[in-house]
Amino acid sequence: MAHLAGEPPPAPAWFRDAVAAAPEIARVAVKGAGIEAFAWGERGRPGVMLLHGNGAHAGWWRFIAPFLAGTHRVAALSWSGMGGSDWRNAYDLDTFADEIEAVAEETGLFEAGAPVMVGHSFGCFPMLTEAGREARRWRGAVIVDPPIFSPERRTGRRREDGRFAHHRIYPTLEAALARFRFAPMQPCEPLYIADLIARESLREVEGGWSWRFDPSLWARLALPDRAAMVRQARCPLALVTGDRSDLMRPADAAYVQGLLPPGSPRIDLPEAWHHVMVDQPLAFVAALRALLAAWPNA
Repeated sequence: MAHLAGEPPPAPAWFRDAVAAAPEIARVAVKGAGIEAFAWGERGRPGVMLLHGNGAHAGWWRFIAPFLAGTHRVAALSWSGMGGSDWRNAYDLDTFADEIEAVAEETGLFEAGAPVMVGHSFGCFPMLTEAGREARRWRGAVIVDPPIFSPERRTGRRREDGRFAHHRIYPTLEAALARFRFAPMQPCEPLYIADLIARESLREVEGGWSWRFDPSLWARLALPDRAAMVRQARCPLALVTGDRSDLMRPADAAYVQGLLPPGSPRIDLPEAWHHVMVDQPLAFVAALRALLAAWPNA
């Protein structure tokens, strides 16, 4: 976005209207950390919990959640160590799952019965942890382009954990925005979405601007066997993938689909890369609406 020189790019009306639907904002205490939580829609409607990926934040759902809020109570959180949530001295998936439960309680997602979780990328792992221990509380869990790889791809694959020793400080907001990149790297046609996400990924610090996520998080977090996490889930599962994703390649998607219970839905979004809500936001909304309307069976 360097060519924009810090100026927001033009955006279509649907996006401006969605972002203008400001969420309720709360801060929920979980094991000594304040967790940032957003909510849309009326209490008492069926609940949907939106869970973002690594290094992201609840704002990644600002332009998606309002499309679901006409029929559902929708919530999103920023994981501890990310977004506007507090950082921790150590991280684990059970604590992240505790954050899901606490935010769901605080925002009223359980008031109309069992809600549905939607987890993108890294967000799938706390979601699957929660699905493995609290089956009766959740109607279903939607796995969106997860970093779960086929055995063939895992062989010889080096650990790609995104660790940083520290964050660089940029002298101006313009300089920081120019440095924003998706991980994994991918094209991005809707720069208005990248601009929104990038602005909310930054904070002003002494000497300039820096990223809001904890650069040491991955040095303090270990993941169990990823396939086992899928198998141990105790609520219905669905899989959504981007058909151009370089993270979840066709063999990986087929492998994950094979881990799901027979008959589990699979939706592959055309022309979407890994960050499906950025690449094809309205198609992603349509996919979620379809799942929420017809799945899982009562």
